[in-house]
Amino acid sequence: MDYIVKDGEVIIVDEFTGRLMPGRRYSEGLHQALEAKENVKIENENQTLATITFQNYFRMYDKLAGMTGTADTEAAEFKKIYDLDVAVIPTDKPMIRKDNPDVIYKTRREKFEAALDEIVALHQKGQPVLVGTISIDVSESLSQKLKKRGIKHAVLNAKNHEKEAEIIAMAGQKGAVTISTNMAGRGTDIVLGEGVTDLGGLHILGTERHESRRIDNQLRGRSGRQGDPGSSRFYLALEDDLLRIFGGERITGIMEKLGMQEGEPIEHNMISRAIENAQSKVEGHNFEIRKQLLEYDDVMNQQREVIYRQRREALNGKSLKPTIMEIVVERAEEIAEAFADEKTLPEEWDFKEIQDAVFKQFNFRLDALDPATADGFDRDGLVELISESARKVYDAREAAAGAEQFRYLERVVMLQTVDNLWKDHLLSMDHLKEGIGLRGYAQQNPLIVYKKEGFEMFQDMIARIKEETLGILFRIQIAEPEKIEQLRRPAQQQLVFSGGGEPASKKPVKRSTKKIGRNDPCSCGSGKKYKKCCGK
Repeated sequence: MDYIVKDGEVIIVDEFTGRLMPGRRYSEGLHQALEAKENVKIENENQTLATITFQNYFRMYDKLAGMTGTADTEAAEFKKIYDLDVAVIPTDKPMIRKDNPDVIYKTRREKFEAALDEIVALHQKGQPVLVGTISIDVSESLSQKLKKRGIKHAVLNAKNHEKEAEIIAMAGQKGAVTISTNMAGRGTDIVLGEGVTDLGGLHILGTERHESRRIDNQLRGRSGRQGDPGSSRFYLALEDDLLRIFGGERITGIMEKLGMQEGEPIEHNMISRAIENAQSKVEGHNFEIRKQLLEYDDVMNQQREVIYRQRREALNGKSLKPTIMEIVVERAEEIAEAFADEKTLPEEWDFKEIQDAVFKQFNFRLDALDPATADGFDRDGLVELISESARKVYDAREAAAGAEQFRYLERVVMLQTVDNLWKDHLLSMDHLKEGIGLRGYAQQNPLIVYKKEGFEMFQDMIARIKEETLGILFRIQIAEPEKIEQLRRPAQQQLVFSGGGEPASKKPVKRSTKKIGRNDPCSCGSGKKYKKCCGK
């Protein structure tokens, strides 16, 4: 976990890129714990109000296109997710950068010592070096080692984030040594200083292979731009995570064939190809993770479209009364279905329960509903009676408040209800997703379970939106203009006299009757003592 304290705030730092991520906060109280530790103001925990994946966000556009220097390795993902073809455009000027094969050592200690030796040698020669690291920790460690060797250098990470463009722009000057995380400095061209072209241009030194070939290509792409000379080389160790976890027996077998000795590097195109194969495996694995995340978000996306359609209806200024009346009929049908069984005679229905349900939802009582007049009555008749009665009550409330004001009220109530319940639903869906993977142990497909239970939760939320919207609109009290003005006026202050003696305008209060003692009989005639009766 990496973070910095800036202007009284705890700001998260991306551990791979070294970039600051303002606005992002750790969840479940972790960010508040960091704020308490750093003695800064403890803010409230963030709550998700809206969520969408990048994939579904981009797929909302009718037309989608882009340009990048590193898309070719991700061509399959672009095709499957966005149905986009990747076309490779030749460079403006011939690429003359020399990309050397990777050198591989047994241990990380040997690897870094060899990398430091090359940095020192190139620095003494005057050739600029850009050192790429995969994390902030490695860049800081490498910086300390260069300081011990007396090599002047610049470090690009979150601590000097504002100077990113300035630092990276100077990386091509004679004798410059710049340490950076792999992705830092994008968007800034490194212009070669005077005489650097004759020295071989900018040299890129990678201290480790990233899981993604695209990131390595981005680092290499800092050198050899617009026909400039340049070179690159990656230093690896068998202890690196990529080789240790994903390299497998293939790389180990190659090392044994080539005869690796302590302190001696092995440099071979076969090794580079084997490492690229390992990276391809990791990229495929990461793509599967992103694809699965998208499948889960597709469930949310369908729900998101329904909710945002409702919000747009409320925001576009059109009357919501037809929608409200449709909800009235739906709720009337639900009440009838719950309390009026078609298999029994209408006289046997529990009319008190029906009246209570109508009052709870619509805030009025169905006086016309009577068992004595229920002969020939059916469920459809009950639905019509409830909905027509509700419509009359609603029209009367609208007339009392004014049609224009009531249209505005409908929009406000609908928006607030949708937003509040959608916010709670997002939190519930997050909780569902957290534990859904465990369903696999019960021989259930987690994605199918997530779709089923998520749909049920969404239906419950929609029902609550309708129920609460009607409840508020049938109960809200519209204040008259005179009462609003009265509430706006500041309350008269009550002056309390605190000086010595009696104020001139105030007369002493005198008791007109005899004081009753606590143990005297009570004056109400109960026969009890005053303290046990009215004085209690």
